[in-house]
Amino acid sequence: MTIEKYSYDNRIVRNFAIATIIWGIVGMLVGLIAALQIPFPGLNAGEYVTFGRVRPIHTNAIIFAFVGNGIFMGLYYSLQRLTKARLFSDLLGKLHFWMWQSIIVLAALTLITGHTTGKEYAELEWPIDILITLTWVVFAVNMFGTIIKRRERHLYVAIWFYIATVVTVAVLHIVNSIEIPVSLLKSYPVYAGVQDALVQWWYGHNAVAFFLTTPYLGLMYYFVPKAANRPVYSYRLSIIHFWALIFIYIWAGPHHLLYTALPDWAQSLGTVFSIMLIAPSWGGMINGLLTLRGAWDRVRESVVLKFMVVAITAYGMATFEGPMLSLKSVNAISHFTDWTIAHVHIGGLGWNGMLTFGILYWLIPRIYQTELYSKKLASYHFWLATLGILFYAIPMYWAGFEQYMMWQQFTDDGLLKYPNFLATVTKLMPMYKLRAVGGTLYLAGALTMVYNLVMTMKTGDLLANEPAEAPALEAVPVHEGGHWHRWIERRPIQMMLFATVLILIGGLVEMIPTFMIKENIPTIASVKPYTPLELQGRDIYIREGCYTCHSQMVRPFRHETERYGEYAKAGEFVYDHPFQWGSKRTGPDLLRVGGKYQNVWHYHHMIDPRTMSPGSIMPPYAFLAENNLDTASTPAKIRAMITLGVPYTKGYDQQANADLMKQANEIAADLNKSGAPIDANKELVAMIAYLQRLGVDIKANKVSDNSTTK
Repeated sequence: MTIEKYSYDNRIVRNFAIATIIWGIVGMLVGLIAALQIPFPGLNAGEYVTFGRVRPIHTNAIIFAFVGNGIFMGLYYSLQRLTKARLFSDLLGKLHFWMWQSIIVLAALTLITGHTTGKEYAELEWPIDILITLTWVVFAVNMFGTIIKRRERHLYVAIWFYIATVVTVAVLHIVNSIEIPVSLLKSYPVYAGVQDALVQWWYGHNAVAFFLTTPYLGLMYYFVPKAANRPVYSYRLSIIHFWALIFIYIWAGPHHLLYTALPDWAQSLGTVFSIMLIAPSWGGMINGLLTLRGAWDRVRESVVLKFMVVAITAYGMATFEGPMLSLKSVNAISHFTDWTIAHVHIGGLGWNGMLTFGILYWLIPRIYQTELYSKKLASYHFWLATLGILFYAIPMYWAGFEQYMMWQQFTDDGLLKYPNFLATVTKLMPMYKLRAVGGTLYLAGALTMVYNLVMTMKTGDLLANEPAEAPALEAVPVHEGGHWHRWIERRPIQMMLFATVLILIGGLVEMIPTFMIKENIPTIASVKPYTPLELQGRDIYIREGCYTCHSQMVRPFRHETERYGEYAKAGEFVYDHPFQWGSKRTGPDLLRVGGKYQNVWHYHHMIDPRTMSPGSIMPPYAFLAENNLDTASTPAKIRAMITLGVPYTKGYDQQANADLMKQANEIAADLNKSGAPIDANKELVAMIAYLQRLGVDIKANKVSDNSTTK
């Protein structure tokens, strides 16, 4: 037996750990600002810090900067030790690190300046999408190269989850990011309306599944046993957990679109598989918690294990609640309310945040060859974070139920008790303030951690190249005995291929009929393409992140049709690149807002919302009345739309700006006549044109389909 000497690269682990800490603080701080902007709208101070721009920065910073760097930190540390091999390439590791940080910086710069695709968790424009793809390839090559050159025959369960993450995130990102570039920082997705919604939430749900869940399950399977000094509870349960989870998860995306214009069969399919997710998800939670059997005394003494226990418990709560929210009767209550916000943050703050903190507290002292600077400060952090989660989530659950109860309440005369949407907003201000308290506590805990870890690093020395030795890997006999699953565990390429096939099945079954069967996407003769001015206004609406607070999807409930008008039809959205159905109503639905108010009302409402709606928390958009409309981009946008199948006449791109100015002059003349002075070439005119267009192609009770009202 040949013993080989080698070393582990701890420098790359250290780099990603520092990035995790820095971006975590940034993401949490931006999130706190967004949380404060709702009860204190005066904090929307200027064009670049409105809620609609801040909120996507927060979500991207937490998901891709904080959690993303946390994944790479834990994966690169554990992978080397599980394979008994140094990373395949130090150079690729460095390249991966700096490419990922550049993506984060570019994301922040583009989002704050309003360059966004308008698709949740996939807001980044096409050049950054390409950079993400290249970075993922670098990461995948380094990971699989390390696995192939391993000295350990058996692939431990954590590596299974890493493999599934790499292949699935690649598929999700590429499919959802197919778009037509208009300029360097502007594009339109190739999908429209219902199809775009299906693809987006197939991506969005599975970004949660395969970026926020499966890699962290891999980290759980490595770091929890290490921290507890116990073997994983059940090898067989881990097998069931892995294969069932990656197969079932990919089907569940449509549960984000219940009671929408998505075909009923797709909604039902998403619900069925979402309910099935309870079994593998809770199997993983049980496997994690029972790994600590016999070690509860150690849990009481170890702050690292306390963080991990809360993390696994939060994972169990979130993965029970998710399937429950996919039941139509429950979704009717939760969707568009703050209940969804509470659910998401149980996963984000509890599962991802607490597990990341636990790993950092365990890992940093080891690679710096020292003890943690202060266990007492780490304990303070634990309680601040735990209380922060409670102060955040409980008010949001309360707010979610209160929103729904107010929205759907009728008087004895059969009229809406709260016809003014603003009444439901002002009622919830105490809950939003309590949420900000929770966020402050959580951020304070994270800052305590920063001090503790910095001092730990100062008292130790980084072991950049950790020496190790192991026997060389020998050839595996073809008919070697053992558990049947050993066959696939010892063949990483085959495992990758099997995982890829499993995750493709669900997506293909849902997408092929939606794209190929015309009956699933009906058209409506009265629905016409947007005029050039309306198209420009729609792009401004997306740029300002209006979809983060307003939906454009009237569901078939009496309280919604009474408040907003005729329920939504699939054929209404065939020219919407991207769709704008939204996922949270901080403001009212806008699908039927066209013609509801005069142009001058929209003018004053955009300049200062509180003049038209006292108590409104909407940001002011006075800068739209000052910014000139970029009409030079109109021809390229029209050409892109023609390429996507929107039926503008051939050569219309050359005529588009003339029609744009004609409509703009009409709106500007009406505004000036009403005492609202404005030039026709301002962005606000385009925004008003778009808002006045919404829903006017559909006449109430004139268009019908096979749907039923409730």
